[in-house]
Amino acid sequence: MSQQVDLWVDPACPWAWITSRWLLEAATVRDLDVRFHVMSLAVLNEGRDLSEEYATSLEKTWGPVRVLIAAQERYGDKVVEPLYSAMGRRYHVGGEKDLDALLSNSLADTGLDADLAEAAHDTSFDEALRKSHHQGMDPVGYEVGTPVIHFGDVAIFGPVVTPAPKGEAAGRLYDGVLAVTATPGFYELKRSRTEAPIFD
Repeated sequence: MSQQVDLWVDPACPWAWITSRWLLEAATVRDLDVRFHVMSLAVLNEGRDLSEEYATSLEKTWGPVRVLIAAQERYGDKVVEPLYSAMGRRYHVGGEKDLDALLSNSLADTGLDADLAEAAHDTSFDEALRKSHHQGMDPVGYEVGTPVIHFGDVAIFGPVVTPAPKGEAAGRLYDGVLAVTATPGFYELKRSRTEAPIFD
């Protein structure tokens, strides 16, 4: 029986993108059922003391997550991964920064209704977005960001890795993460990042 792994992502986060690529790769060498869910960097950072530059950048993150929620409501949970992947390929790998065009093109890439792009500017999706966000973030706590993964009842932040391991290396990382998260009382492993995100 496949191990269910639940991943919460915001398309704006490069580290969540790399973690998502690792999990999908791990699923090719381990029996995993990887399920994608939506969280929001904008919601996560509400009420925090932020630089003006970062606060402005967060305003731009609402559109993609609203479109993901709108697509999920119309098509079901399984649409989140392919649409998120289409967005990430264009944004992180392709470097596309015109979000309105990116969203329209990502919907076309996945064969979804073009009118879903209108959700980017529709606050009526925010309640469902916040619900999804809290389902992912509440169990892990708010001292962390994204990516967030749930292995059954265990929720963690991370792993933060670059580039995404391939093949059996992806499987070994999965085995290790699962081992430490299954250890009662385990909370943290960390070292300083010395590399920027690598998307290939």
